[in-house]
Amino acid sequence: MDLPSDPPSLRTLLSVDLGDPFPVIALGALVVAVWYLASVARTRSEGRTWPWYRTASFLTGCAITAVVTGLQIDSYGYALFSVFVFQHLTLSMAVPPLLVLGSPGRLLLRATPHHGFGRYVLRAALIALRSPVGAALVHPVVTVPLFLFSYYGLYLTPLFDFFAVSRPGHVGMELFFLGSGILFILPILATGPVPGTHTNMGRFFELFVEMPLHVFFGLFLMMASTPLLTTFSSPPSSWNVNVMDDQQLAGGLAWSYGEPVAVFVIIVFAIRWRRDEAISNGVVDKRVDRVGDIDLEAYNAYLRELSQGSDRHR
Repeated sequence: MDLPSDPPSLRTLLSVDLGDPFPVIALGALVVAVWYLASVARTRSEGRTWPWYRTASFLTGCAITAVVTGLQIDSYGYALFSVFVFQHLTLSMAVPPLLVLGSPGRLLLRATPHHGFGRYVLRAALIALRSPVGAALVHPVVTVPLFLFSYYGLYLTPLFDFFAVSRPGHVGMELFFLGSGILFILPILATGPVPGTHTNMGRFFELFVEMPLHVFFGLFLMMASTPLLTTFSSPPSSWNVNVMDDQQLAGGLAWSYGEPVAVFVIIVFAIRWRRDEAISNGVVDKRVDRVGDIDLEAYNAYLRELSQGSDRHR
């Protein structure tokens, strides 16, 4: 594809290039946003409520996706390491939490009619929810290797230069970043049912393992003394870009970009965990009020048996 002639700047990065091939991912984000708004309208027309913050979160995720894949920033991403890494981090770390917090799955179940074609959509959604394949896709055994591959397996092997030479390969990598990010964050932040069984301790382990991985990749880029990728080794001379400076900027982004996102995700997760504990404790308290503390009574009975046995041996 033809690269922009102007040097990269905030103005050129956020401009629209009408001569560029139509942005497929940006169009997809627009279509999904329209579906979401139509589903919210249908839900409310039936007298049911839908939180405004979920709508705002989901639409923000769609808008950010459209910006980083639909404006001229995407064109610069073909030749600048820093721009492509910014796209990567945005699609894999910033956008997925916003989309998942919008609860599109729950909205789908609420807004889809239970007759006609809608019946088949709901049946397919329930099959996916109960499918062992779906459970496997959001399991750490799959999400952790995907996260590792998206950084170390892609950038540090010839695979990146192989895919980056064509527009389908470039778009395919962007879709992979978005998809792997959604698979990672879905069991952690989803408010509705998720395939498989996930405990809060297991979710915390996933956060602990995966979140810091991009930091080490960023340090590796900043410490490298030669260009790592052929794709970004010769940007247009009119851009006046130093390749090593751009690579170090890419490393700095990989090192620092995800930290605010990680803090946000951890805060939301901690609030959810505390809420789940409060609900669980409330259920236990109600059961104790109704039938007594069975576990405590069993423990006391066990202590009495021990005491009686000790008295007999004396």
